[in-house]
Amino acid sequence: MNPYLAGVLLGLVLLLTIYITGRGLGASGAVKSVVLEMVSNLAPEHTANTAYLKNYAENNPGGPLKDWLFFEVVGVLIGAFLSGVISNRMGLKLERGPKITNRTRIIAAIAGGFLFGLGSQLGRGCTSGSALSGMAVMSFGGIITMLAIFGSGYFFAYFFRKLWL
Repeated sequence: MNPYLAGVLLGLVLLLTIYITGRGLGASGAVKSVVLEMVSNLAPEHTANTAYLKNYAENNPGGPLKDWLFFEVVGVLIGAFLSGVISNRMGLKLERGPKITNRTRIIAAIAGGFLFGLGSQLGRGCTSGSALSGMAVMSFGGIITMLAIFGSGYFFAYFFRKLWL
């Protein structure tokens, strides 16, 4: 898809989401809901003795399957799959640069995903929640988050570019 058209469509989806639900987009909230629900089901005594988990259980009696964020993430996964099928880009392929091994690429991807997930919890949300939704409502924190994301991306690209070239 044309990236400019995709950006406009993303902005419209974000605007409609804020208008309809009163809050923006975000994927880490759905993942957190599922994990907390699993902990609540597997260790109910731990949930009852932990203030954060107890508060979550009391405020979400239906669990994560009743939360619209869960359906947002399911929709993103289905949409990504359909996009790959429609554009004939489906397949299992490990993309890497000529100076990196498959093993290093996989380890780097897993470590990067772990660090990004940790950062989203420390930063109280993922890029879509903190940066996009935050900037949409002119939040100072959202603007700082977006600057930090792109700034660190450009900074670290200088050091890691040799792995891809």
